Order: sequence, then structure tokens, then C-alpha cells
Amino acid sequence: MGGTKLTSDDAVRTATGRGFGEWGEVLDAWGARGQGHGEIVRRLVEEHRVGNWWAQTVTVEYERSRGLRPRNGGRDGLFTVSASRTIDASVEDVYNAVAEPAAREEWLDGDQLTTRTTQRNKTARFDWGDGATRVNVGFVDKGTKTQLALAHERIVDEETANDLKAYWRDSLTKLKKQLESS
Repeated sequence: MGGTKLTSDDAVRTATGRGFGEWGEVLDAWGARGQGHGEIVRRLVEEHRVGNWWAQTVTVEYERSRGLRPRNGGRDGLFTVSASRTIDASVEDVYNAVAEPAAREEWLDGDQLTTRTTQRNKTARFDWGDGATRVNVGFVDKGTKTQLALAHERIVDEETANDLKAYWRDSLTKLKKQLESS
């Protein structure tokens, strides 16, 4: 099966008894191209006794290899990009820098975030621009450091997804530098 794999062929074979190519043949013979994602996963779990995580992994790789799912995209045609950083600052400082509009101006060029919901020091969810896409940010307290994970969802095309991935990578690097130098 072609394309960028989520995990190695050896790992999937060890965990499931078959490699990606073999699973592709099994799924093609069953008619998986005409099935939804959930139905493919269900079949792998129920009929082939594949654990849920591995069933998801095999299904996503199958969908990618058959042109049913683009990289960073879902079968619905929408894309999601992600970026993360571990920042040498308290979770409260990182959370405030992301959740507070005035603080975002310091590191986020072209801030287009409108707050939807927040859970202090845990999550912040935003509409982006006109609200067609969403940005979700999670924070994990690592003592003197904070892990920040961001997902920008519901992006309509791959080019925009690639641009936004670069934007978020650069923006989070700025945030990290700003917080670690203060």
C-alpha cells in the first residue's frame, strides 16, 4: 500500500498478523472501497479480531492507498492540520498567552480566533476567521514545562491546509520563544 504510513509494515504485521498490503487485499476482496470508515473498522474488529487502534490504523492507511482519503484529510474531503510544542513555561502562562486576545497579539500575526469554549489551563476552542474552520488547543502541565497541542479542523483544500500547517508551526515557535525569553 502506497503513501505515507502511520506506522511501519512490520509493526502492523506483528500486531495483526498481516502487513498493510495483505490487509489491502483482504479489504478489497470484501468490497471495502464502497464502505464507510466505521464499517471497515467494525469488520476488522469483529470479523478479524483486530484491536480498535490497529483497526483504525489499517483502515486509514487502506483509505489513503486507495485514494479515498488524502493525507491530513478525512473521507469527507476536509483536512485537519496539527502542530505542537513543549514550552519551558507554566501551564497558566501558556494558557493565558493563547486564550487571552491581548496576549495573542504578541505572537500570533493575523489573529483570526474567536473563542468558542475554554477550560482553564486544559483546553481552548476557537472559530477561525468566518467560523468555517475550528482551532482546538490542548494544554498538558508537565511541571515547569507545558505541552501544547493544536489542531486546525474543517479545512476545505490541501493547499490551504499546507499553508495553515506552516502558519501554525511558525506561530507556535514564536510563542515558545516569547514565553521562554520572559
